[in-house]
Amino acid sequence: MKRIVIGVQYDGNAWQGYQKQPSGLTVQDKLEEALEKFATVKLATTCAGRTDAGVHALEQVVHFDTELEREDHAWVRAANAFLPPTISVRWAKQLEGDPTALDFFHARFSAHSRTYHYVLHNHPVRSALLAGRAGFFFRPLDVELMQQAVEPLIGWHDFSAFRAAQCQAKSPMKLMHDIKIRQQGELIVFTITASAFLHHMVRNLVGSLVYIGSGREKPEWLGQLLESKDRTQAAPTFMPDGLYLARVGYDLKWQLPQEVDSPLVWF
Repeated sequence: MKRIVIGVQYDGNAWQGYQKQPSGLTVQDKLEEALEKFATVKLATTCAGRTDAGVHALEQVVHFDTELEREDHAWVRAANAFLPPTISVRWAKQLEGDPTALDFFHARFSAHSRTYHYVLHNHPVRSALLAGRAGFFFRPLDVELMQQAVEPLIGWHDFSAFRAAQCQAKSPMKLMHDIKIRQQGELIVFTITASAFLHHMVRNLVGSLVYIGSGREKPEWLGQLLESKDRTQAAPTFMPDGLYLARVGYDLKWQLPQEVDSPLVWF
């Protein structure tokens, strides 16, 4: 038995999220269908983290176990031959060792960090070309004010104030590594890296930062919101359109051929 790890990219607009559903219209459904057509046996997959409907992935990481002998490049080419245009396997790597061992690679449990980009189009008029690719806010936003606000969030914290009611995480405690906010023309990109994320955590953070950038709240409000642990005091959940799972961090010992992402490559 071998463990194969693959990097998967997808456009979330076409699918009802990542995780399998009875409708069959999810990324995992289509990925497993494609793998089965190539392998001629069902292959159960495990991902680094589920994404909601409308959320994209520059690089989702997935693993599955198989007894089949195939070259890494064969998994890439064959899977893509059966996948729709909005889902692509970018790379594959077979890992040596015992998949049943507790310390062996696991797409979800071996990850030490996740990075998301949120791309926001800030302009008085919405763009037809960015529909489904970026969030939208029509009032001017002050990037410097938003940058000032994020410092209290760095480190280990209880992020209950940014947690969706339906979140199934066992604990709201997460390690926030970094939050960067930068502007390129009409686009503002929020890059957020943490040990893991609560349900809707990134979109709730972006919504609250937009309150600050638009002048509705002061920069110090974000730290107060964090301390309150009260979701009802935060801004509404922002739209999913501009959210991208950009990278999942793993120990270098696994030597995964992960790609260096560029969140603005399409803009």
